[in-house]
Amino acid sequence: MKTKYLILSFLLFAAGMLQAQVRFEAKVSREKLGINERLRVDFEMNEDGDNFRPPSFNDFTVVGGPNQRISTSILNGKMEYSKTYSFYLQPKKRGKATIGQAEIEIDDKIYKTSPVAVEVTAAVDKPTDGNNTEITAEDNLHLVAEVSNTSPYLNQAITVVYKLYVSPRVSVSNWRELDSPKYSDFWSQNIDINQLRVEEGEYQGEPYRYVILRKTILYPQKTGELNIEPLTLSVAVDVPSDRRDIFGSRIYKTVNKTVAADNKKIDVKPLPDNKPADFTGAVGNFDFSVTTNKKELNAGESLQAKVQVKGKGNLKLFDLPDLTAPPSLEMYEPERSENVTTNLQGMQGSITETYTIVPTKKGKYPIPALSFSYFDPETGTYKSESSNDIMINVDKGPLAGNEPSGISPGVKKQSIATNGAQFRFIKLDTDLKKINGDDFLGSGGFWAALIAPLVVIPLFILFGKKREERANDIKGNRIRRADKLARKYLSDAKRNLGDQKEFYLALERSLHNYLKAKLHIQTSEMSKERIQGILRERAVDEAAVEDFIGLLASCEFARYTPASSDAMQQDYEKAVQVISTLDKQL
Repeated sequence: MKTKYLILSFLLFAAGMLQAQVRFEAKVSREKLGINERLRVDFEMNEDGDNFRPPSFNDFTVVGGPNQRISTSILNGKMEYSKTYSFYLQPKKRGKATIGQAEIEIDDKIYKTSPVAVEVTAAVDKPTDGNNTEITAEDNLHLVAEVSNTSPYLNQAITVVYKLYVSPRVSVSNWRELDSPKYSDFWSQNIDINQLRVEEGEYQGEPYRYVILRKTILYPQKTGELNIEPLTLSVAVDVPSDRRDIFGSRIYKTVNKTVAADNKKIDVKPLPDNKPADFTGAVGNFDFSVTTNKKELNAGESLQAKVQVKGKGNLKLFDLPDLTAPPSLEMYEPERSENVTTNLQGMQGSITETYTIVPTKKGKYPIPALSFSYFDPETGTYKSESSNDIMINVDKGPLAGNEPSGISPGVKKQSIATNGAQFRFIKLDTDLKKINGDDFLGSGGFWAALIAPLVVIPLFILFGKKREERANDIKGNRIRRADKLARKYLSDAKRNLGDQKEFYLALERSLHNYLKAKLHIQTSEMSKERIQGILRERAVDEAAVEDFIGLLASCEFARYTPASSDAMQQDYEKAVQVISTLDKQL
Protein backbone atom coordinates (compact mmCIF):
# COMPACT_ATOMS: atom_id res chain seq x y z
CA MET A 1 0.00 0.00 0.00
CA LYS A 2 2.86 2.36 0.87
CA THR A 3 4.53 1.51 -2.43
CA LYS A 4 1.40 2.55 -4.31
CA TYR A 5 1.34 5.97 -2.56
CA LEU A 6 5.04 6.47 -3.25
CA ILE A 7 4.56 5.75 -6.97
CA LEU A 8 1.57 8.09 -7.13
CA SER A 9 3.52 10.88 -5.38
CA PHE A 10 6.42 10.43 -7.77
CA LEU A 11 4.14 10.62 -10.81
CA LEU A 12 2.48 13.80 -9.53
CA PHE A 13 5.88 15.37 -8.84
CA ALA A 14 7.13 14.41 -12.31
CA ALA A 15 4.00 15.84 -13.93
CA GLY A 16 4.50 19.11 -12.05
CA MET A 17 8.11 19.29 -13.17
CA LEU A 18 7.12 18.68 -16.79
CA GLN A 19 4.40 21.29 -16.58
CA ALA A 20 6.86 23.87 -15.23
CA GLN A 21 9.30 23.29 -18.11
CA VAL A 22 9.80 25.82 -20.86
CA ARG A 23 8.07 24.84 -24.09
CA PHE A 24 9.28 26.14 -27.48
CA GLU A 25 8.03 24.37 -30.59
CA ALA A 26 7.27 24.84 -34.28
CA LYS A 27 3.82 24.11 -35.73
CA VAL A 28 2.79 24.10 -39.40
CA SER A 29 -0.69 24.60 -40.81
CA ARG A 30 -0.23 21.52 -43.05
CA GLU A 31 2.37 18.88 -43.77
CA LYS A 32 1.50 18.47 -47.47
CA LEU A 33 0.72 21.28 -49.92
CA GLY A 34 0.85 22.16 -53.58
CA ILE A 35 3.58 24.36 -54.97
CA ASN A 36 0.97 27.07 -55.63
CA GLU A 37 -0.26 27.05 -52.03
CA ARG A 38 1.01 28.79 -48.94
CA LEU A 39 2.11 27.41 -45.61
CA ARG A 40 1.89 28.99 -42.18
CA VAL A 41 4.46 28.13 -39.52
CA ASP A 42 4.10 29.21 -35.88
CA PHE A 43 6.97 29.29 -33.40
CA GLU A 44 5.22 29.14 -30.04
CA MET A 45 6.61 29.45 -26.50
CA ASN A 46 5.04 29.40 -23.05
CA GLU A 47 7.53 31.86 -21.52
CA ASP A 48 8.53 35.33 -22.70
CA GLY A 49 11.87 35.26 -24.49
CA ASP A 50 14.36 37.56 -26.19
CA ASN A 51 16.62 37.49 -29.26
CA PHE A 52 14.32 35.33 -31.41
CA ARG A 53 16.19 33.95 -34.43
CA PRO A 54 14.09 32.29 -37.16
CA PRO A 55 15.49 29.59 -39.45
CA SER A 56 16.84 30.49 -42.89
CA PHE A 57 13.81 29.04 -44.83
CA ASN A 58 16.07 27.93 -47.69
CA ASP A 59 13.30 25.92 -49.38
CA PHE A 60 10.71 28.68 -49.13
CA THR A 61 10.02 32.31 -49.93
CA VAL A 62 8.77 34.31 -46.96
CA VAL A 63 5.61 36.09 -48.15
CA GLY A 64 4.36 37.27 -44.77
CA GLY A 65 5.69 37.85 -41.29
CA PRO A 66 7.09 37.73 -38.83
CA ASN A 67 3.88 38.53 -36.98
CA GLN A 68 3.90 38.47 -33.21
CA ARG A 69 0.93 37.41 -31.09
CA ILE A 70 0.74 37.30 -27.27
CA SER A 71 -2.10 35.76 -25.32
CA THR A 72 -2.80 35.17 -21.64
CA SER A 73 -5.53 32.94 -20.22
CA ILE A 74 -6.52 31.41 -16.88
CA LEU A 75 -7.25 27.67 -16.87
CA ASN A 76 -8.28 25.87 -13.67
CA GLY A 77 -7.00 28.80 -11.62
CA LYS A 78 -3.59 28.83 -13.32
CA MET A 79 -2.41 31.56 -15.69
CA GLU A 80 -1.27 30.34 -19.12
CA TYR A 81 1.04 32.52 -21.23
CA SER A 82 1.68 32.12 -24.94
CA LYS A 83 3.84 34.07 -27.37
CA THR A 84 3.92 33.18 -31.07
CA TYR A 85 5.95 34.30 -34.08
CA SER A 86 4.19 33.47 -37.37
CA PHE A 87 5.54 33.28 -40.93
CA TYR A 88 3.75 32.62 -44.23
CA LEU A 89 5.83 30.64 -46.70
CA GLN A 90 5.63 29.93 -50.44
CA PRO A 91 7.52 26.74 -51.49
CA LYS A 92 10.24 27.17 -54.16
CA LYS A 93 10.16 23.65 -55.64
CA ARG A 94 8.50 20.26 -55.42
CA GLY A 95 9.74 17.49 -53.16
CA LYS A 96 10.69 17.27 -49.52
CA ALA A 97 11.25 20.61 -47.84
CA THR A 98 12.53 21.26 -44.33
CA ILE A 99 11.89 24.11 -41.95
CA GLY A 100 15.03 24.45 -39.85
CA GLN A 101 15.49 25.18 -36.17
CA ALA A 102 14.46 28.49 -34.61
CA GLU A 103 16.17 29.82 -31.48
CA ILE A 104 15.01 31.87 -28.52
CA GLU A 105 16.71 33.05 -25.33
CA ILE A 106 14.71 32.53 -22.13
CA ASP A 107 16.28 33.21 -18.71
CA ASP A 108 19.79 33.26 -20.24
CA LYS A 109 19.27 29.82 -21.81
CA ILE A 110 19.02 29.04 -25.53
CA TYR A 111 16.07 26.91 -26.67
CA LYS A 112 15.64 25.44 -30.17
CA THR A 113 12.71 23.96 -32.06
CA SER A 114 12.88 20.65 -33.86
CA PRO A 115 13.13 20.71 -37.69
CA VAL A 116 9.82 20.18 -39.46
CA ALA A 117 9.54 18.34 -42.78
CA VAL A 118 6.76 19.03 -45.29
CA GLU A 119 5.96 17.57 -48.70
CA VAL A 120 5.47 19.87 -51.70
CA THR A 121 3.43 18.41 -54.58
CA ALA A 122 2.53 19.67 -58.03
CA ALA A 123 0.23 22.65 -58.35
CA VAL A 124 -3.40 22.00 -57.48
CA ASP A 125 -6.37 23.22 -59.51
CA LYS A 126 -8.12 24.86 -56.57
CA PRO A 127 -5.74 25.94 -53.84
CA THR A 128 -7.29 25.23 -50.44
CA ASP A 129 -5.25 27.88 -48.71
CA GLY A 130 -7.82 29.57 -46.49
CA ASN A 131 -5.35 32.10 -45.16
CA ASN A 132 -5.12 34.40 -48.18
CA THR A 133 -7.16 37.17 -46.61
CA GLU A 134 -5.47 36.54 -43.27
CA ILE A 135 -2.07 36.89 -44.90
CA THR A 136 -3.10 40.04 -46.74
CA ALA A 137 -4.42 41.59 -43.54
CA GLU A 138 -1.31 40.75 -41.52
CA ASP A 139 1.09 41.88 -44.26
CA ASN A 140 -0.60 45.25 -44.63
CA LEU A 141 -1.32 46.16 -41.00
CA HIS A 142 1.34 47.06 -38.43
CA LEU A 143 1.22 48.56 -34.93
CA VAL A 144 4.44 50.33 -34.01
CA ALA A 145 5.60 51.86 -30.71
CA GLU A 146 8.11 54.66 -31.20
CA VAL A 147 10.22 55.55 -28.14
CA SER A 148 11.94 58.95 -28.13
CA ASN A 149 14.92 57.88 -25.99
CA THR A 150 16.01 54.32 -25.15
CA SER A 151 18.77 55.40 -22.73
CA PRO A 152 17.35 58.14 -20.45
CA TYR A 153 18.45 59.20 -17.01
CA LEU A 154 16.38 58.41 -13.94
CA ASN A 155 13.32 60.74 -13.93
CA GLN A 156 14.07 62.06 -17.44
CA ALA A 157 11.02 62.24 -19.70
CA ILE A 158 10.63 59.87 -22.65
CA THR A 159 7.76 59.70 -25.11
CA VAL A 160 6.02 56.59 -26.46
CA VAL A 161 3.91 57.15 -29.60
CA TYR A 162 1.75 54.28 -30.88
CA LYS A 163 1.13 54.38 -34.64
CA LEU A 164 -1.12 52.08 -36.66
CA TYR A 165 0.24 51.70 -40.22
CA VAL A 166 -2.23 50.61 -42.92
CA SER A 167 -1.26 49.79 -46.51
CA PRO A 168 -3.26 51.37 -49.38
CA ARG A 169 -4.20 47.81 -50.40
CA VAL A 170 -6.56 47.43 -47.42
CA SER A 171 -8.71 49.66 -45.24
CA VAL A 172 -9.65 49.69 -41.55
CA SER A 173 -13.30 50.09 -40.54
CA ASN A 174 -12.90 50.11 -36.73
CA TRP A 175 -10.62 49.04 -33.89
CA ARG A 176 -10.66 48.57 -30.14
CA GLU A 177 -8.10 48.03 -27.42
CA LEU A 178 -7.70 44.48 -26.13
CA ASP A 179 -4.90 45.15 -23.67
CA SER A 180 -3.42 48.44 -22.48
CA PRO A 181 0.18 48.57 -21.26
CA LYS A 182 0.76 48.96 -17.52
CA TYR A 183 3.76 51.18 -16.84
CA SER A 184 4.62 49.71 -13.43
CA ASP A 185 8.16 51.16 -13.28
CA PHE A 186 7.24 54.60 -14.61
CA TRP A 187 5.32 57.71 -13.70
CA SER A 188 3.06 58.01 -16.75
CA GLN A 189 0.55 60.40 -18.27
CA ASN A 190 -1.40 60.03 -21.51
CA ILE A 191 -1.63 63.04 -23.81
CA ASP A 192 -5.17 63.63 -25.03
CA ILE A 193 -5.74 63.24 -28.76
CA ASN A 194 -8.84 65.23 -29.65
CA GLN A 195 -9.24 63.82 -33.15
CA LEU A 196 -7.55 60.97 -34.98
CA ARG A 197 -5.93 62.19 -38.17
CA VAL A 198 -4.77 60.03 -41.08
CA GLU A 199 -1.33 60.95 -42.40
CA GLU A 200 0.87 59.73 -45.23
CA GLY A 201 4.16 58.02 -44.41
CA GLU A 202 6.39 55.03 -45.05
CA TYR A 203 6.80 51.64 -43.41
CA GLN A 204 9.93 49.68 -44.30
CA GLY A 205 10.38 51.80 -47.41
CA GLU A 206 6.83 51.36 -48.75
CA PRO A 207 4.09 54.03 -48.81
CA TYR A 208 1.62 53.62 -45.98
CA ARG A 209 -1.07 55.60 -44.25
CA TYR A 210 -0.85 55.85 -40.49
CA VAL A 211 -2.79 57.23 -37.56
CA ILE A 212 -1.43 58.09 -34.12
CA LEU A 213 -3.58 56.23 -31.59
CA ARG A 214 -1.88 57.13 -28.33
CA LYS A 215 0.84 59.40 -26.92
CA THR A 216 2.26 58.74 -23.47
CA ILE A 217 4.88 60.55 -21.40
CA LEU A 218 6.95 58.31 -19.12
CA TYR A 219 9.32 59.21 -16.29
CA PRO A 220 11.36 56.12 -15.27
CA GLN A 221 11.41 55.58 -11.51
CA LYS A 222 14.04 52.81 -11.47
CA THR A 223 17.47 52.37 -12.99
CA GLY A 224 18.61 49.49 -15.17
CA GLU A 225 16.77 47.70 -17.98
CA LEU A 226 13.02 48.40 -17.93
CA ASN A 227 10.32 46.95 -20.16
CA ILE A 228 7.56 48.96 -21.86
CA GLU A 229 4.64 46.60 -22.34
CA PRO A 230 2.95 46.37 -25.77
CA LEU A 231 -0.40 47.85 -26.73
CA THR A 232 -2.71 45.21 -28.23
CA LEU A 233 -5.60 46.01 -30.59
CA SER A 234 -8.37 44.14 -32.35
CA VAL A 235 -8.73 45.68 -35.82
CA ALA A 236 -11.44 45.08 -38.43
CA VAL A 237 -9.59 45.05 -41.77
CA ASP A 238 -11.41 45.23 -45.12
CA VAL A 239 -9.42 43.02 -47.51
CA PRO A 240 -10.11 42.65 -51.28
CA SER A 241 -11.31 39.13 -52.12
CA ASP A 242 -11.27 37.19 -55.39
CA ARG A 243 -14.96 37.94 -56.02
CA ARG A 244 -16.23 40.90 -58.02
CA ASP A 245 -19.56 42.72 -58.17
CA ILE A 246 -21.66 43.40 -61.28
CA PHE A 247 -19.53 46.45 -62.10
CA GLY A 248 -16.30 44.45 -62.08
CA SER A 249 -14.97 45.90 -58.82
CA ARG A 250 -13.55 43.67 -56.13
CA ILE A 251 -15.74 42.73 -53.19
CA TYR A 252 -14.06 43.36 -49.86
CA LYS A 253 -14.06 40.88 -46.99
CA THR A 254 -13.76 41.99 -43.36
CA VAL A 255 -11.14 40.19 -41.29
CA ASN A 256 -10.67 40.76 -37.56
CA LYS A 257 -6.97 40.85 -36.75
CA THR A 258 -5.16 41.16 -33.43
CA VAL A 259 -2.04 43.30 -33.64
CA ALA A 260 0.43 44.19 -30.90
CA ALA A 261 3.34 46.57 -30.70
CA ASP A 262 6.67 45.00 -29.75
CA ASN A 263 7.97 45.08 -26.19
CA LYS A 264 10.41 47.96 -25.87
CA LYS A 265 13.48 47.77 -23.65
CA ILE A 266 15.08 50.92 -22.29
CA ASP A 267 18.27 51.23 -20.26
CA VAL A 268 17.77 53.83 -17.49
CA LYS A 269 21.01 55.47 -16.33
CA PRO A 270 21.45 56.46 -12.67
CA LEU A 271 22.16 60.07 -11.77
CA PRO A 272 25.83 60.91 -10.99
CA ASP A 273 26.95 60.42 -7.39
CA ASN A 274 28.11 64.00 -6.72
CA LYS A 275 24.62 65.17 -5.71
CA PRO A 276 24.38 68.58 -3.96
CA ALA A 277 23.17 68.51 -0.37
CA ASP A 278 19.91 70.30 -1.29
CA PHE A 279 19.08 68.04 -4.28
CA THR A 280 15.52 66.63 -3.99
CA GLY A 281 15.20 64.77 -7.32
CA ALA A 282 14.52 67.56 -9.85
CA VAL A 283 15.56 66.53 -13.38
CA GLY A 284 15.21 68.99 -16.27
CA ASN A 285 15.92 72.65 -16.88
CA PHE A 286 14.49 75.10 -14.33
CA ASP A 287 14.47 78.66 -12.99
CA PHE A 288 14.16 79.28 -9.25
CA SER A 289 12.88 82.37 -7.41
CA VAL A 290 11.64 83.56 -4.00
CA THR A 291 9.43 86.71 -3.97
CA THR A 292 7.11 88.59 -1.59
CA ASN A 293 4.12 90.76 -2.41
CA LYS A 294 5.27 93.46 0.07
CA LYS A 295 8.37 94.34 2.08
CA GLU A 296 6.98 97.05 4.37
CA LEU A 297 3.95 96.55 6.63
CA ASN A 298 2.69 96.96 10.20
CA ALA A 299 2.61 94.33 12.90
CA GLY A 300 -0.52 92.19 12.63
CA GLU A 301 -0.75 92.62 8.84
CA SER A 302 0.14 89.76 6.50
CA LEU A 303 2.32 89.25 3.48
CA GLN A 304 2.71 86.38 1.01
CA ALA A 305 6.07 84.85 0.13
CA LYS A 306 6.24 82.63 -2.96
CA VAL A 307 8.83 79.92 -3.58
CA GLN A 308 8.59 79.03 -7.28
CA VAL A 309 10.28 76.67 -9.72
CA LYS A 310 9.40 76.95 -13.41
CA GLY A 311 10.73 75.32 -16.53
CA LYS A 312 10.67 71.88 -18.18
CA GLY A 313 11.16 68.57 -16.38
CA ASN A 314 9.64 66.31 -13.73
CA LEU A 315 7.81 69.20 -12.05
CA LYS A 316 5.39 67.03 -10.05
CA LEU A 317 8.00 64.61 -8.76
CA PHE A 318 10.23 66.62 -6.41
CA ASP A 319 9.96 68.86 -3.30
CA LEU A 320 10.64 72.59 -3.10
CA PRO A 321 13.07 73.87 -0.45
CA ASP A 322 11.44 75.02 2.80
CA LEU A 323 11.28 78.74 3.57
CA THR A 324 12.56 79.88 6.98
CA ALA A 325 11.98 83.15 8.90
CA PRO A 326 12.85 84.72 12.31
CA PRO A 327 10.59 83.91 15.29
CA SER A 328 8.98 87.39 15.19
CA LEU A 329 7.52 86.52 11.79
CA GLU A 330 4.69 84.07 12.31
CA MET A 331 4.65 81.76 9.25
CA TYR A 332 1.86 79.35 8.25
CA GLU A 333 1.99 76.12 6.27
CA PRO A 334 2.42 76.79 2.53
CA GLU A 335 -0.26 76.30 -0.11
CA ARG A 336 1.03 74.38 -3.12
CA SER A 337 -0.23 75.25 -6.61
CA GLU A 338 0.71 73.57 -9.89
CA ASN A 339 0.41 75.17 -13.29
CA VAL A 340 1.73 72.32 -15.43
CA THR A 341 0.94 71.19 -18.97
CA THR A 342 2.15 67.96 -20.57
CA ASN A 343 3.07 67.55 -24.23
CA LEU A 344 5.50 65.44 -26.25
CA GLN A 345 8.45 67.30 -24.66
CA GLY A 346 7.27 66.37 -21.14
CA MET A 347 5.93 68.48 -18.28
CA GLN A 348 6.27 72.25 -18.58
CA GLY A 349 5.09 75.08 -16.35
CA SER A 350 5.61 76.05 -12.72
CA ILE A 351 5.24 74.76 -9.17
CA THR A 352 4.62 77.36 -6.44
CA GLU A 353 4.39 77.19 -2.66
CA THR A 354 2.84 80.32 -1.09
CA TYR A 355 3.58 81.11 2.57
CA THR A 356 1.44 83.52 4.61
CA ILE A 357 3.63 85.51 7.04
CA VAL A 358 2.35 87.77 9.86
CA PRO A 359 4.90 89.92 11.79
CA THR A 360 4.16 90.31 15.51
CA LYS A 361 6.68 93.06 16.44
CA LYS A 362 8.24 96.17 15.03
CA GLY A 363 11.67 95.87 13.45
CA LYS A 364 13.57 94.68 10.41
CA TYR A 365 13.67 90.96 9.70
CA PRO A 366 15.57 89.11 6.96
CA ILE A 367 14.11 86.11 5.12
CA PRO A 368 17.23 84.00 4.45
CA ALA A 369 18.20 83.07 0.89
CA LEU A 370 17.25 79.61 -0.42
CA SER A 371 19.14 77.38 -2.84
CA PHE A 372 17.69 74.87 -5.31
CA SER A 373 19.61 72.18 -7.20
CA TYR A 374 18.59 70.11 -10.21
CA PHE A 375 20.14 67.71 -12.68
CA ASP A 376 20.32 68.83 -16.33
CA PRO A 377 20.19 65.70 -18.55
CA GLU A 378 21.32 67.66 -21.63
CA THR A 379 24.69 68.51 -20.07
CA GLY A 380 24.80 65.57 -17.64
CA THR A 381 25.63 67.88 -14.70
CA TYR A 382 24.03 69.23 -11.53
CA LYS A 383 23.14 72.92 -11.44
CA SER A 384 22.23 75.16 -8.51
CA GLU A 385 20.34 78.44 -8.25
CA SER A 386 19.97 80.70 -5.20
CA SER A 387 17.60 83.47 -4.21
CA ASN A 388 18.59 86.74 -2.48
CA ASP A 389 17.94 87.69 1.14
CA ILE A 390 14.66 89.57 1.50
CA MET A 391 14.44 92.29 4.22
CA ILE A 392 11.00 92.81 5.78
CA ASN A 393 10.49 96.23 7.47
CA VAL A 394 7.74 96.28 10.15
CA ASP A 395 6.86 99.93 10.95
CA LYS A 396 4.25 99.91 13.73
CA GLY A 397 3.86 97.53 16.63
CA PRO A 398 5.58 96.54 19.88
CA LEU A 399 9.36 96.60 19.72
CA ALA A 400 11.10 93.32 19.25
CA GLY A 401 12.48 91.93 22.49
CA ASN A 402 9.97 93.79 24.81
CA GLU A 403 7.38 92.03 26.86
CA PRO A 404 3.78 92.92 26.11
CA SER A 405 3.44 94.59 29.54
CA GLY A 406 6.64 96.63 29.28
CA ILE A 407 6.55 100.45 29.09
CA SER A 408 8.94 102.45 26.96
CA PRO A 409 11.08 105.00 28.84
CA GLY A 410 9.54 108.47 29.02
CA VAL A 411 6.06 107.16 28.34
CA LYS A 412 3.45 107.64 31.11
CA LYS A 413 0.53 105.38 31.79
CA GLN A 414 -2.83 106.93 31.04
CA SER A 415 -6.21 105.64 32.06
CA ILE A 416 -8.67 105.04 29.27
CA ALA A 417 -12.05 106.61 29.75
CA THR A 418 -15.00 104.44 28.85
CA ASN A 419 -18.51 105.58 28.07
CA GLY A 420 -20.20 102.24 27.46
CA ALA A 421 -20.12 102.63 23.70
CA GLN A 422 -17.59 99.83 23.37
CA PHE A 423 -20.42 97.36 24.01
CA ARG A 424 -22.80 98.87 21.49
CA PHE A 425 -22.52 95.84 19.20
CA ILE A 426 -24.22 93.70 21.86
CA LYS A 427 -28.02 93.88 21.59
CA LEU A 428 -29.45 94.06 25.09
CA ASP A 429 -33.15 94.64 24.34
CA THR A 430 -35.26 91.91 22.84
CA ASP A 431 -38.01 92.33 20.30
CA LEU A 432 -39.91 89.08 20.51
CA LYS A 433 -43.16 88.54 18.64
CA LYS A 434 -45.96 86.20 19.46
CA ILE A 435 -46.58 83.22 17.23
CA ASN A 436 -49.95 83.35 15.55
CA GLY A 437 -52.34 81.67 17.93
CA ASP A 438 -54.92 80.53 15.32
CA ASP A 439 -55.77 76.82 15.51
CA PHE A 440 -54.56 74.54 12.71
CA LEU A 441 -57.71 72.45 13.05
CA GLY A 442 -60.25 73.58 10.49
CA SER A 443 -57.76 75.67 8.48
CA GLY A 444 -57.18 75.34 4.73
CA GLY A 445 -53.93 73.45 5.28
CA PHE A 446 -55.78 70.98 7.53
CA TRP A 447 -58.42 70.18 4.89
CA ALA A 448 -55.77 69.93 2.12
CA ALA A 449 -53.75 67.41 4.13
CA LEU A 450 -56.93 65.43 4.84
CA ILE A 451 -58.23 65.27 1.26
CA ALA A 452 -54.89 64.78 -0.57
CA PRO A 453 -54.52 61.02 0.23
CA LEU A 454 -58.10 60.36 -0.92
CA VAL A 455 -57.22 61.87 -4.33
CA VAL A 456 -53.73 60.35 -4.71
CA ILE A 457 -54.62 56.73 -3.83
CA PRO A 458 -57.04 56.23 -6.81
CA LEU A 459 -54.41 57.73 -9.13
CA PHE A 460 -51.82 55.21 -7.91
CA ILE A 461 -54.30 52.36 -8.45
CA LEU A 462 -55.05 53.57 -11.99
CA PHE A 463 -51.35 53.95 -12.77
CA GLY A 464 -50.64 50.42 -11.47
CA LYS A 465 -53.37 48.94 -13.70
CA LYS A 466 -51.96 50.75 -16.73
CA ARG A 467 -48.50 49.37 -16.00
CA GLU A 468 -49.91 45.86 -15.61
CA GLU A 469 -51.80 46.15 -18.89
CA ARG A 470 -48.65 47.34 -20.65
CA ALA A 471 -46.62 44.49 -19.13
CA ASN A 472 -49.20 41.93 -20.30
CA ASP A 473 -49.26 43.42 -23.81
CA ILE A 474 -46.73 40.94 -25.21
CA LYS A 475 -47.23 41.90 -28.84
CA GLY A 476 -47.00 45.63 -28.11
CA ASN A 477 -43.89 45.17 -26.01
CA ARG A 478 -42.24 43.17 -28.79
CA ILE A 479 -43.03 45.94 -31.26
CA ARG A 480 -41.68 48.65 -28.98
CA ARG A 481 -38.55 46.63 -28.15
CA ALA A 482 -37.90 45.87 -31.82
CA ASP A 483 -38.30 49.51 -32.79
CA LYS A 484 -35.92 50.59 -30.02
CA LEU A 485 -33.35 47.99 -31.10
CA ALA A 486 -33.57 49.08 -34.72
CA ARG A 487 -32.99 52.73 -33.88
CA LYS A 488 -30.10 51.78 -31.59
CA TYR A 489 -28.25 50.00 -34.39
CA LEU A 490 -29.11 52.68 -36.93
CA SER A 491 -28.11 55.70 -34.82
CA ASP A 492 -24.76 56.12 -36.64
CA ALA A 493 -26.46 56.01 -40.02
CA LYS A 494 -28.98 58.64 -38.96
CA ARG A 495 -26.19 60.98 -37.88
CA ASN A 496 -24.60 60.72 -41.32
CA LEU A 497 -27.74 61.43 -43.38
CA GLY A 498 -26.61 63.69 -46.24
CA ASP A 499 -23.09 62.24 -46.47
CA GLN A 500 -23.54 59.41 -48.96
CA LYS A 501 -20.31 57.50 -48.32
CA GLU A 502 -20.46 57.64 -44.52
CA PHE A 503 -24.22 57.01 -44.42
CA TYR A 504 -24.12 53.79 -46.45
CA LEU A 505 -21.02 52.53 -44.66
CA ALA A 506 -22.79 53.07 -41.32
CA LEU A 507 -26.01 51.55 -42.65
CA GLU A 508 -24.25 48.42 -43.88
CA ARG A 509 -22.32 48.10 -40.61
CA SER A 510 -25.52 48.46 -38.57
CA LEU A 511 -27.27 45.71 -40.58
CA HIS A 512 -24.30 43.38 -40.10
CA ASN A 513 -24.04 44.18 -36.38
CA TYR A 514 -27.73 43.49 -35.94
CA LEU A 515 -27.37 40.04 -37.51
CA LYS A 516 -24.25 39.30 -35.46
CA ALA A 517 -26.11 40.16 -32.25
CA LYS A 518 -29.31 38.35 -33.20
CA LEU A 519 -28.06 35.24 -35.03
CA HIS A 520 -24.60 34.90 -33.46
CA ILE A 521 -22.79 34.64 -36.78
CA GLN A 522 -19.39 36.05 -37.63
CA THR A 523 -18.68 38.85 -40.10
CA SER A 524 -16.81 36.42 -42.37
CA GLU A 525 -20.07 34.47 -42.88
CA MET A 526 -22.08 37.48 -44.04
CA SER A 527 -22.45 36.91 -47.75
CA LYS A 528 -25.91 37.73 -49.07
CA GLU A 529 -26.51 34.06 -49.95
CA ARG A 530 -25.56 32.95 -46.46
CA ILE A 531 -27.80 35.58 -44.82
CA GLN A 532 -30.68 34.64 -47.12
CA GLY A 533 -30.33 30.97 -46.19
CA ILE A 534 -30.19 31.62 -42.44
CA LEU A 535 -33.24 33.91 -42.46
CA ARG A 536 -35.26 31.37 -44.44
CA GLU A 537 -34.23 28.62 -42.01
CA ARG A 538 -35.61 30.80 -39.20
CA ALA A 539 -38.99 31.01 -41.02
CA VAL A 540 -38.73 34.74 -41.72
CA ASP A 541 -41.25 36.07 -44.27
CA GLU A 542 -39.89 36.12 -47.80
CA ALA A 543 -40.79 39.80 -48.16
CA ALA A 544 -38.70 40.71 -45.11
CA VAL A 545 -35.79 38.64 -46.40
CA GLU A 546 -35.93 40.34 -49.80
CA ASP A 547 -36.12 43.77 -48.18
CA PHE A 548 -33.04 43.06 -46.03
CA ILE A 549 -31.02 41.71 -48.98
CA GLY A 550 -32.17 44.70 -51.05
CA LEU A 551 -30.84 47.09 -48.43
CA LEU A 552 -27.44 45.36 -48.51
CA ALA A 553 -27.43 45.67 -52.30
CA SER A 554 -28.28 49.37 -52.01
CA CYS A 555 -25.28 49.84 -49.74
CA GLU A 556 -23.04 48.21 -52.34
CA PHE A 557 -24.48 50.19 -55.27
CA ALA A 558 -24.10 53.45 -53.36
CA ARG A 559 -20.31 53.07 -53.49
CA TYR A 560 -20.34 53.59 -57.23
CA THR A 561 -23.49 55.54 -58.03
CA PRO A 562 -24.68 58.87 -56.59
CA ALA A 563 -27.70 58.89 -54.29
CA SER A 564 -30.02 61.75 -53.37
CA SER A 565 -30.94 62.83 -49.86
CA ASP A 566 -34.48 61.52 -50.43
CA ALA A 567 -33.10 58.10 -51.37
CA MET A 568 -30.96 57.99 -48.24
CA GLN A 569 -33.96 58.97 -46.08
CA GLN A 570 -36.07 56.25 -47.71
CA ASP A 571 -33.33 53.63 -47.15
CA TYR A 572 -33.02 54.67 -43.50
CA GLU A 573 -36.79 54.37 -42.88
CA LYS A 574 -36.84 51.07 -44.73
CA ALA A 575 -33.98 49.78 -42.55
CA VAL A 576 -35.87 50.73 -39.36
CA GLN A 577 -38.92 48.87 -40.60
CA VAL A 578 -36.97 45.79 -41.74
CA ILE A 579 -35.03 45.39 -38.48
CA SER A 580 -38.22 45.86 -36.48
CA THR A 581 -39.98 43.22 -38.61
CA LEU A 582 -37.07 40.75 -38.32
CA ASP A 583 -36.85 41.20 -34.57
CA LYS A 584 -40.53 40.33 -34.17
CA GLN A 585 -40.25 37.24 -36.38
CA LEU A 586 -36.94 35.85 -35.08
